[in-house]
Amino acid sequence: MTASIDLGATHSGTARLGIREIVRQLNSTLGATLVASLAGSKDPKISYRWARTDGPEPRAKALARLQLAHRAWTSVSSAEGEDVARLWFVGANPWLDEASPIEAIKDMRAKEVMAAATAMTEGSFSG
Repeated sequence: MTASIDLGATHSGTARLGIREIVRQLNSTLGATLVASLAGSKDPKISYRWARTDGPEPRAKALARLQLAHRAWTSVSSAEGEDVARLWFVGANPWLDEASPIEAIKDMRAKEVMAAATAMTEGSFSG
């Protein structure tokens, strides 16, 4: 499947969601342990607490990582489906110097992550 993604629409869609909903969606698709890891937390259950209405707020760096992850997830999953997106998130990626998108998100390599997502969805994923 080859589809073009609108990064502006992806960004605005994520920006309109509250952090609790972003975390809920990521938890349900990637799992809480991966969500905590990409956010930079050593606590594998923190994302469950972030998702709760009365839970703590993620710190600024974790918030930025979560928003980036949501944008990338939305881009890849809407074009390729959830199964492919899940594999894309955890696999080595030639557009990210063989790091996984999870690792690149943790390092806040936003421009590279979104370029890799675009490459995946536009069929130019040859590296």
